[in-house]
Amino acid sequence: MCKEWFVALDPVVQALVATCFTWFLTALGAGLVFFFKAINRKLLDGMLGFSAGVMIAASFWSLLAPAIEMAEGMGQLPWVPAVVGFLSGGVFLGIIDKILPHLHLWLPREEAEGISTSWHRSVLLVLAITLHNIPEGLAVGVAFGALAHNPDSVTLGSAIALAIGIGIQNFPEGTAVSVPLRREGMSRLKSFLYGQFSGIVEPVAGVIGAVAVLTVSSLLPYALSFAAGAMIFVVIEELIPESQFEKNTDIATMGAMLGFAVMMLLDVALG
Repeated sequence: MCKEWFVALDPVVQALVATCFTWFLTALGAGLVFFFKAINRKLLDGMLGFSAGVMIAASFWSLLAPAIEMAEGMGQLPWVPAVVGFLSGGVFLGIIDKILPHLHLWLPREEAEGISTSWHRSVLLVLAITLHNIPEGLAVGVAFGALAHNPDSVTLGSAIALAIGIGIQNFPEGTAVSVPLRREGMSRLKSFLYGQFSGIVEPVAGVIGAVAVLTVSSLLPYALSFAAGAMIFVVIEELIPESQFEKNTDIATMGAMLGFAVMMLLDVALG
């Protein structure tokens, strides 16, 4: 019954429901702050590595591979949308990274990136996570929007697998924001609210992505590749460096491999 209800929804509504699910798991992870004031750094590094692995696998299995297949079916040179879209996604996130004030986890306030601001450390930490939730929401939205035009290249199962994978890796992200804020003296409730707020951008980005590809179907391969490039930028620029900041290299690496395997399993099994 639940499946039939979901299938009957408009693709934009499907994207909204899916990204609300990923937002919910961010909030669930942030909710750990009600039980813990600190989190073991090795565990957190493994979780960050896991998130990186999920995003790498999702970028290929759920986005780039369908984009190449889709472009070929449209009579386009299959590598052109993949390369152009992928690099455009990285450039786009790179520009936002230079503009939006944010602070990577475990760095002092003085090392905040983006435009100089007097905003508090807590706000900058939330913005750092929010920054890489944009491509995650966009990826899910584009995947569900693509269903209306090319269900052979992007299936409902693969779109759902992408949403599940993104949701799973959002759990440690919520924890990675809320628990450090609690450790710095913020109340449990406020730490939770800040942590879950980092995921609110995903439903917004998801709807935008779905509407964009439904409006201009020829952009589908480029849009899928764009989302992949944006996610890989986040992995390389933020998740991998942060997961190895405390030299827990082996733990972070195994976490990344596990995350890749889980996302690959989801996509192959459901797609």
